[in-house]
Amino acid sequence: MRRRRIYEGKAKVLFEGPQPGTLVQYFKDDADNKRKPGIITGKGVLNNRISEYLMVRLAEIGVPTHFMRRLNMREQLVRELEIIQIEVAVRNVAAGSFCTRFGLEEGAPLPRSVVEFYLKNDELGSPLVAEEHITAFGWAATQEIDDMMQMALRINDFLCGLFHGVGLRLVDFRLEFGRLWEDEEPRIVLADEISPDSCRLWDLNTNEKLDKDRFDRDLGSVEQAYQEVARRLGVLPEAGPIDIKGPKLMQ
Repeated sequence: MRRRRIYEGKAKVLFEGPQPGTLVQYFKDDADNKRKPGIITGKGVLNNRISEYLMVRLAEIGVPTHFMRRLNMREQLVRELEIIQIEVAVRNVAAGSFCTRFGLEEGAPLPRSVVEFYLKNDELGSPLVAEEHITAFGWAATQEIDDMMQMALRINDFLCGLFHGVGLRLVDFRLEFGRLWEDEEPRIVLADEISPDSCRLWDLNTNEKLDKDRFDRDLGSVEQAYQEVARRLGVLPEAGPIDIKGPKLMQ
């Protein structure tokens, strides 16, 4: 079936949904790395399952999300939001660029969880921004920033416990939010996905990386790492990460 494509990013495609105010979110296997393009076979299938599971669990504790239901191996039905052009990162352990900026050894625990904001702009390299930049340029209002920060910390508390229960350390992760308009009033809602694409996940005992860093750093066994996260969460498809053909794209 040919459907109207609304937006295509590095890891997902958004199609017009079956009802007004809905979209179909399609998960690709693309590695989401401009410096090092590539394919992680079956990643879209696994991220669809993992993100579905985590979004449902978050909704159970009252976190509003755009997720409605999973449609098939690679697609979800989601609410259409006005996406805020800010990524919210929560860091629990020093890793990645945080180590470079502050001269820390990777793996060093942080005194407390640190929340950072990044501008969603690939051409600029998604730069780190301050609350002053966000309000000055009108990307989000002060109350919206507060809502995103509070929600991000609540999500962090919940996910840290959930992942710890399956032997994983949530090192850091990034979130996207959007505005859901209800009666002409915007409500901040969690958007995008939560998966090994957007989280750093290390084995609690060995510190083995089980996320996209395995691809970015040429560590190998990338597909197996995503499968292991899905297996520990109990959402690994019975037949394994079967690669299904995506829908025909229509400009």
